[in-house]
Amino acid sequence: VQLQGSGGGLVQAGGYLRLSCVASGRTFGSYDMGWFQQAPGKERRFVAAISGSGGHTYFADSAKGRFTISRDNTENTVYLQMNSLKPEDTAVYYCAAARIPSTSVRGMDYWGKGTEVTVSS
Repeated sequence: VQLQGSGGGLVQAGGYLRLSCVASGRTFGSYDMGWFQQAPGKERRFVAAISGSGGHTYFADSAKGRFTISRDNTENTVYLQMNSLKPEDTAVYYCAAARIPSTSVRGMDYWGKGTEVTVSS
């Protein structure tokens, strides 16, 4: 599975962005998908995940109420809608795929290259 994330950019605090991640292959719907963030000098950490069918979603506490995750299995794409952005959301965002549901970095099987999000104050 190859993943390509996009949609990052520079936005003011309080603004929004929608990240997209397109996957190759015919088995997209069999993978749980996740988004992770890595701020400069920090470890990569979980942001949100969605089950293969899209029926279940999971969020880090920092993302609850502000971010939503969705997927379109007909387009092999997963989205992360980020609203009410804060400067502390500044990071490189990575999409990832997992055969077995996981919210940990080690639990993911495939990674995209990342898209950079910068939130100015």
